[in-house]
Amino acid sequence: MTTDDLPGMMPHADIAEGWDVPSFRYEPLRPRRTKYVIVIPVINEGERIRGQLREMARLGIHDLVDTVVVDGGSTDGSLDSDFLSSVGVRGLLVKTGPGRLSAQLRCAYAWALREGYEGIITIDGNGKDGVDTIPRFVDALDAGIDYAQASRFLKGGHRENTPLSRLLAIRLIHAPVLSMAAKHWFTDTTQGYRAYSSRYLLDARTQPFRDVFDRYELLAYLTVRASQLGYRVTEIPTSRIYPANEAIPTKISGVKALVDLLAVVGKTLVGRYKP
Repeated sequence: MTTDDLPGMMPHADIAEGWDVPSFRYEPLRPRRTKYVIVIPVINEGERIRGQLREMARLGIHDLVDTVVVDGGSTDGSLDSDFLSSVGVRGLLVKTGPGRLSAQLRCAYAWALREGYEGIITIDGNGKDGVDTIPRFVDALDAGIDYAQASRFLKGGHRENTPLSRLLAIRLIHAPVLSMAAKHWFTDTTQGYRAYSSRYLLDARTQPFRDVFDRYELLAYLTVRASQLGYRVTEIPTSRIYPANEAIPTKISGVKALVDLLAVVGKTLVGRYKP
């Protein structure tokens, strides 16, 4: 039985025993066609997510890998079914339980693993990342990579309009500290653009489906856990472009969000999220 056969509201008990997954609703739009799936977390991204999905459709990405949007509670009308169907999206997950980004991702990853996908690619839905590089993540999964991280800093990568404060935080704090925890050098650890193999996520030593992962914790934890466990990891050059002369499209803003993010980095370093 697939999730398409289940009621709209899905408590975690319907996913797998022992997994903490918020309730969510799934709206199927097309059948599964590929062995990997792209997960795009959004909340009120408006024209940014619509433009991103149009570009993915133009590039034929949906013929290469299935796409699922996971919504954290949008109210802007950007995710209507007719539009999503027109750009080849496989389905829409709507989180109805508590939690923020990590909770959204737990919903989507649990659904994807239940569906039998062999790997998951995640990319933000705010239009900053170059979707033309998605095939590189498919190739990495095909080659047996278990965790592939996007990087704007590698040779062949590209960045534009990155706020100076964010650039310094990544290069001087976030990447060095998480690299230390991972025992593997990463250059661009704040990006949500990455890929995971199902074997990594399903390893009993990983256990991503826990309530401790609510805000940004899951991204940091999964960055370091793969190499800690001896899985194959890599970085892939990508582009990340912030809009010029506009508000930064991000959910990490304000002093509290920055403090929370730094706290997550510290807890990851000392192993607080290990099972």
